[in-house]
Amino acid sequence: AMMQDPNMGLNLLNQLSELGVQISIDDYGTGYSSLAYLKRLPVNEMKIDRTFIKDMADDEDDKLIVGTTIDMGHNFGLRVIAEGVEDGQTVDLLKQMGCDQVQGFYYAKPMPVDELYDWLTVDNKVAWTLN
Repeated sequence: AMMQDPNMGLNLLNQLSELGVQISIDDYGTGYSSLAYLKRLPVNEMKIDRTFIKDMADDEDDKLIVGTTIDMGHNFGLRVIAEGVEDGQTVDLLKQMGCDQVQGFYYAKPMPVDELYDWLTVDNKVAWTLN
């Protein structure tokens, strides 16, 4: 919608934001994501795409991109979430970099809703935030 009619999309997002709806930029760093969005859109958080997260423990370029993106998001006053976290080493790196939240298979794989309650009530390694 933003690509087809940017003015209408921006107007709608501003109205939603005024109602208290939290807005996130998903898959930041790929596709249509742009620095202009951070400046123009009324967003509250950005989610760093998993393509940069998955190899960051072994790839210095990915690590640099992720760290820079976290800093940039924070400088814009955004909450930063890392997508596609699959191991504890990556969680530790993201904590050191100041990432706010993570999501990924390290914590849980997709599951039916009837299994979700059981999963939430057992002692597991869920970390709602990295702080």
